[in-house]
Amino acid sequence: MSTSQTTIQVQLPDGCLRTLPAGTTPLEIANSISPRLAAACIAAQIRPTHAPTTTTTAHDAPSEASMYGAEDASAERIVDLTQPLTEDVALRLLTEKDAESLRVLRHSAAHVLATAVLELFPETKLGHGPATDSGFFYDFFRPTPFTPEDLQRIEAKMAEVVARDEKFQREWQPREEGLARFRTDNDFMKLHFIERFTQPGEKISLYRNGASVDFCRGPHVPSTGRVKAYKVLNLAGAYWLGDEKNPQLQRIYGTAFFNKKEMDEHFARLEEAQRRDHRVLGKQLDLFSIQEVAGAGLIFWHPKGGIIRRTMEDWMRAECVRRGYDLVYTPHVMRKELWKISGHEGFYSQNMYAPMELDDADYRLKPMNCPGHILIYKNSPKSYRDLPVRLAELGNVYRYERSGTMHGLLRVRGFTQDDAHIFCTPGQIEDEVVACIDFAQSVLTTFGFAEFKVELSTWDPKDRKSYAGSDDKWELAIGSLERALSRKGIPYKTIAGEAAFYGPKIDIKLVDCLDRLWQLSTVQFDFNLPARFELEYVGEDGERHQPVMVHRALFGSVERFFGVLIEHYAGAFPLWLAPVQVGLVPISEKHGDYARQVQSQLQAAGLRVELDARNEKMNAKIRDLTMQKIPYVLVMGDKEAAANAVSVRTRGKGDEGSIALDEFIAKAKKLVEEKSVAL
Repeated sequence: MSTSQTTIQVQLPDGCLRTLPAGTTPLEIANSISPRLAAACIAAQIRPTHAPTTTTTAHDAPSEASMYGAEDASAERIVDLTQPLTEDVALRLLTEKDAESLRVLRHSAAHVLATAVLELFPETKLGHGPATDSGFFYDFFRPTPFTPEDLQRIEAKMAEVVARDEKFQREWQPREEGLARFRTDNDFMKLHFIERFTQPGEKISLYRNGASVDFCRGPHVPSTGRVKAYKVLNLAGAYWLGDEKNPQLQRIYGTAFFNKKEMDEHFARLEEAQRRDHRVLGKQLDLFSIQEVAGAGLIFWHPKGGIIRRTMEDWMRAECVRRGYDLVYTPHVMRKELWKISGHEGFYSQNMYAPMELDDADYRLKPMNCPGHILIYKNSPKSYRDLPVRLAELGNVYRYERSGTMHGLLRVRGFTQDDAHIFCTPGQIEDEVVACIDFAQSVLTTFGFAEFKVELSTWDPKDRKSYAGSDDKWELAIGSLERALSRKGIPYKTIAGEAAFYGPKIDIKLVDCLDRLWQLSTVQFDFNLPARFELEYVGEDGERHQPVMVHRALFGSVERFFGVLIEHYAGAFPLWLAPVQVGLVPISEKHGDYARQVQSQLQAAGLRVELDARNEKMNAKIRDLTMQKIPYVLVMGDKEAAANAVSVRTRGKGDEGSIALDEFIAKAKKLVEEKSVAL
């Protein structure tokens, strides 16, 4: 619309369309609806009515650009309640009940933290302080290290800032004046942000609360008094701009909620998450280890963990075959030249291990399986009648993760990717993507996950150097994934700028028992690698055509998926996955022969059994097997031996009495075959 236009149209969620003076604020609109609503509002979500209804998702480690870069006026975004509206928009007023409001609150809490730090330690220089998925942090430069006592003082000072109920007010200042001001104060980090994310001649966005002023794009809650439930958590080091050659900053972490009840529930969830920590349970249950002498991020699967892994992989391979995939195997190392052709050498080399110089060439450990599968496809001529070609591999890959980023099974340097690549005609692509989504849903439900969320990651056309391929191919690829999701009726969020360099992708994030999101399954469209490797098939017209390609990984990696399974089930795996499914306890030595007969029959039925024949008291043996989280513990004495029965103790239920052995075997086999989560 023209900047001289004096009125705007605001569309409310109920469909009501209001004509209002240009410059009207969301707060004024809220007050016109209800003063009670206005008092409850935190911020507003606006979307220019000419813009598409796509959204972006903030991540746990927000980029500086997301905090300081120029706002995209054409996109849906969250703004302050006091921001004047100057164009036609769809408006949603956000209260504490809306999930988007929590990030606004946490970002505001970070500013309250910064205000408290500067009041206590005025020599401190400010970095940036974003909201995260679990709270917030702020980076500070101060020659003297903060102490635990300092953190207590900071939290107490935050209470004073909150009690003052200072308004968060957005101000605009000419860029050159802002630079001069921060240069005078030697705020080198704020200088960097202004110089990097604003242009000469622009005005910069500042937020003031009381005497505190910070360079920030916002948005914020109306005042510091809205930050009611918060806690300063801990302190960590962080190099300025992530470069160890730069000054080391001190990063203070905190969290904030709208009320104490929600915060208490959060800390209860954290305690439960600690109880479920896969690293602790992995050691307790003897599932896996990471050996310092061998290297960080490299997993050793112990026998019990190996049983679960084999069960997972056997299921996956069988499903792949059932769904029309061919299983293949490719080398762990390949010539550097191959990675140049694929583009990984240019786009992904920072995540790859350094080349190894051998007799004939430089080699690299493979970070992914796709070039190997491409070479298999290319090894023989293909006709349209051969397509789609679906190649699957549970292949070991190696990626260079920085030492500070690794985390048990969840972030490693060597892992097994359940990779598959589908080579097909453009006309087959949507059906293949839909089939991949079906497969991903089957993985999640089979392993006991009932809920998931989906994101569609697209490219950022403004960042052309980070992506391969032409604009029209990107439009084709994105459109194909959008239509596939629509066919499945799956709601999703579109995230610009998060695509792989070779194409857009669908990420399927499972939700575990603690409502945590885990990125595992992914389906990716690739038009780039078939072109780079000059792949062909002979079409129905007798001419040569280039196939398109789908990458998909459903476990994501076997290691990461296993780590999530451990935490989801707290080590108490469903019967079909449990490394030991049945524990046997003879009451005394004279019942050992009967226990061994039971063991033989259970093993003949395909069940995994552990017999505790030690000369120990019965209760001690039951306790030890129970501590291993074994689904069933069977106790046998004179009565059971005489009746060919067993006394069943079920995990989580206790003693369920005697049952005929044949009946127990039939029940257990049925639960395994059905892959039941319940016992």
